[in-house]
This record gives sequence, C-alpha cells and structure tokens, in this order.
Amino acid sequence: MALTFLIMAGGSGERFWPLSTREKPKQLLKIFSDKSLIRLAYERIFPLVPKENIFIATNSIQVPALKEDLAELKDENIIIEPMFKDTAAAIAYGSTIISKYFDNPTIVVLASDHLIQDEEEFRKVIKLAEEDASKGNIVTLGMKPTYPETGYGYIECRNPKLNVPTKSLGFREKPKYEIAKEYFESGNYLWNSGMFIFRYDVIMEALKKYKVGHFNTINKITKIINKNEGEKTAEAVKPYFEEFERISIDFAVMEHADNINVIPASFGWNDVGGFLAFSELFDSDKDNNVIRNIKCISVDSNNNIIVSNDNVQRVSLLGVSNMIIAVTKDDILVCAKEKNQEIKKILKLI
Repeated sequence: MALTFLIMAGGSGERFWPLSTREKPKQLLKIFSDKSLIRLAYERIFPLVPKENIFIATNSIQVPALKEDLAELKDENIIIEPMFKDTAAAIAYGSTIISKYFDNPTIVVLASDHLIQDEEEFRKVIKLAEEDASKGNIVTLGMKPTYPETGYGYIECRNPKLNVPTKSLGFREKPKYEIAKEYFESGNYLWNSGMFIFRYDVIMEALKKYKVGHFNTINKITKIINKNEGEKTAEAVKPYFEEFERISIDFAVMEHADNINVIPASFGWNDVGGFLAFSELFDSDKDNNVIRNIKCISVDSNNNIIVSNDNVQRVSLLGVSNMIIAVTKDDILVCAKEKNQEIKKILKLI
C-alpha cells in the first residue's frame, strides 16, 4: 500500500500581513530561514517517499508562486481547489485525486506552514502512524504541551506515552487560559497539530457515516475526473464544490469517529500561527527585541518584534514597547502585540 502525502497550502495571507499576501501567504515566504516553509515541509519528507508521492493542495491564485518555489514539482502533483470550503472538503477532494494515481493509498495530511526542529524524529513518528493507520484507524499526531497555550486546540487521551498510539477521547477547541492550565497540569491533553494519517477507504467510510453530503459530492467528482489536470480539473469540479458545506475535518469527522488514535509526539513543532512566533523561534537583543531581515536602531525600546521581507529599510525606535513592526516596500504595520490576531481588521479597510 503506497504511502502518500497531501500538503495543505492554501491560506489567505492575513496573519503575517504585510509580509504575506493572498498571492504569497506565509508558507511561501523566506522570513524564518533561507528556505520557505513549504520548501522545508516538502524536503523533510523526501527520505520517506519518492517526489511523485507528494501532492500539494492550493488555490489558483497561489500556483505561480508555488511553481516558482518548487520548480521540480510536476503539474499533476499540484491540486487546485476551485474555492475554499474548509479542510473537510479539501482533504476529501485531495485524497480522491491521490487515489486516482495509487490504489487505496495511505495518505498523510500535513500543513505547509509548520516548523519542525527534529526532522528525523518527525519521520519516525510518521512511520509509526502509517503502521497504525494500516489497521483501519484514523491517526492524528498530538504534541506534548510545554506550557498552557490558548492558541491551540487540544486532544484528550488517557495517560499518553510518547510515540505510543492511544485512543482519542475527544477534540477540544482553543480554551481560555484557566482551562488550558488545567489541561496542561492534568497530563491528559495534547496539542492538536492538525496532522492526520489514514487509508483512503477509511476516510471515505468516515465521511459516509458522519458527513454524508461530502461523501455524495465526492462520488460525483470521482465520476468526472480521471487524473489531475490542474486548472482544467478545478473548473470541471467547481459546480460540485458549491455543494460542500464549509466545515473543518475536526468538526466533520474527528469529533465523531470511534476509530481515532492519537500518537503523542515531541519533535520541536511550531505552527507559526502569528507574529509572536518570532519570539519563540529567534533570539532577542539585550532589550528583548527580536529583529529579522532589517536594520534597526533602538533606544529605550523593549519587547518588540521588528521584521521585514526585503532587508532594505531601516527602522528607528524610541520609547516603543510591546509592538510588532512589519515593513515591506509597500506597507508598514505597527501593531500592539496583544492585537496580533486582529490584523484582518486592517485588511478589511484596505
């Protein structure tokens, strides 16, 4: 049974604006290393499968930048979604495209915008998940929490042991701090990484049981596509995408299915969910300022994040604290750190 990968690479480019845009969201930026996040995601699975077994799901507006970054990627391995209908539709559709090339493949769903420090350990856990998925389980990877994080969803399990598959007792939405603290102290909750591993027939059976509308729509799509032909296929399936309810795979399947196993893992995972990730990932100066790709003069200023994607500007700070300052040739964002998840409010005005 073939092992395949479906890398989810949509995104609206909102959380890292103005560094990211709809045409070039964060996974296509080189602001965390000399390689983009999607290039890192792509390369870290090379030791596991041939490149032909790696598929990337995206939308048409991001295809040009994707092809520029991953020039070696064949057109048939780029799955274009005609519209955004959330992860249940994206995973069902992407998995169905993959099943046109491989007979009942095992599919690993990954995000394109996560950072992973210990890639060897990551690949070890993926192989464990592949083995468990072969038994008919839907497997997810749960990250061992290191502090009470309110920005992640959680998975409940009993007495989790590192790298040992265990039955999921339920998915929990992003909690308030007091609940996150309880989760962390109990030792029975893991961060939901959003990585899933399953056989194609198993995920289709789960959709049939828990989200039959998606299952019926996929059956219609299956009948009209042979292999993936990029924009042509996206145009052909667009009327059927209209039928999909907009719902995440967590709500559609994971919160209902009784064959969900979670593997507790620890390989230095960060989902890079917003500008505050820079403080977690990079060293700061003596005033606790994190400065990336930009010249900066700082006087009586502390606890700031100053970042650019072109390294041509210079920023001078005087008496500024707890701010995010993001600079491009076209725009400058100045944002209080505690407002970092509200950047979309500015984009609505623009």
